[in-house]
Amino acid sequence: MRKFKISLIFLLTMMLIGCSSQDTADGRYQIENDHRPDNPPPLGHVEDVNPRYEPYSLGGNKDYTVRGIDYRVLTGITKLSERGIASWYGNKFHGHLTSNGERYDMFAMTAAHKNLPLPSYVRVINLENNKRIVVRVNDRGPFHEGRIIDLSYAAAYKLDILKTGTAKVEIQLLHFPVQEDLSNQFNGDYYIQYLVTYSADKANDLGKKYRAEYQVKSLFIEEDELYKLRLGPFNSQLRAEKILAEIKNGYPQAFIVHKK
Repeated sequence: MRKFKISLIFLLTMMLIGCSSQDTADGRYQIENDHRPDNPPPLGHVEDVNPRYEPYSLGGNKDYTVRGIDYRVLTGITKLSERGIASWYGNKFHGHLTSNGERYDMFAMTAAHKNLPLPSYVRVINLENNKRIVVRVNDRGPFHEGRIIDLSYAAAYKLDILKTGTAKVEIQLLHFPVQEDLSNQFNGDYYIQYLVTYSADKANDLGKKYRAEYQVKSLFIEEDELYKLRLGPFNSQLRAEKILAEIKNGYPQAFIVHKK
């Protein structure tokens, strides 16, 4: 009986150790607490990103919930200026996927924001020393009260907030209009038809919504008092299929139309 008790205690102890280890790694990260890189390269040569028009990423641009709090993604936004606390994130997250599916590089000029569409470009001004940078937002966070932006290690270095960890900043969205030719990637023979409606107002409203959300051209075809809502054209069936997969979340009957 005593041997059974000892064995049971040993088994429970090993189970607790296993759970503790899994919690430490968070199931995703190998490092428990974030910190600076051990041997950072020189960063004096790192320059601001070159802001420009970019289509929204297929990932990371839906409304979401974190720790029971709902967050809205501001697709279609053209102006934003806000003040608050900036923080930074580093080695723990280096090499892991960002919210839009890219790899986080703590030595690149990037940032995380709770609401801006991905990617976005923002100017960040350190209100404590007037230093300013331009970063590309490709991730979500920070999820701490009062903080409005999480900077990469390199961006924090350029703003001189590595020692303090945080700083009061102002961020300004740098907006660029949709390019009409969309770099030719939306010129072609493939369309996505996602809805047929009798309402001209609904056709107009949905067309504007998805044009902003997916950064693609939209149109509707009027036939027999019906409006066929389409996105496109795309020059690649693969590109059309990728966006179709997103559209099917709201319109499962959506399909690709090939103009011959």
